[in-house]
Amino acid sequence: MAYINAFWVGGLICALVQILMEKTKLMPGRIMVLLVCSGVVLGAIGLYEPFQEYAGAGASVPLLGFGNTLWKGIQEAVDTDGLLGIFKGGFTASAAGISAALVFGYLASLLFDSKMKK
Repeated sequence: MAYINAFWVGGLICALVQILMEKTKLMPGRIMVLLVCSGVVLGAIGLYEPFQEYAGAGASVPLLGFGNTLWKGIQEAVDTDGLLGIFKGGFTASAAGISAALVFGYLASLLFDSKMKK
């Protein structure tokens, strides 16, 4: 059942984003920022954890999950380091994911013949 929940929740998030892209004048970058900020807000008010427990990877993989990861990192850093944690917590929490994205993106550029879109 966990796979089914992850599939339909992740699909619903993607469908809502697609509707936003087609029915509004929002650019994709702004929609991505909206998703990350929504993940932060949902984490801050305590709604993201139960949502993620129910949906699994359907909630943790999209950009909502990245926003929640940033929030958790900032929250932990503020608890241990005080006000300075606001500035370093997000970097600490998301460093592994961002590094992996950079490394795999570079490897993909070496393996495949990428071209500029015309």
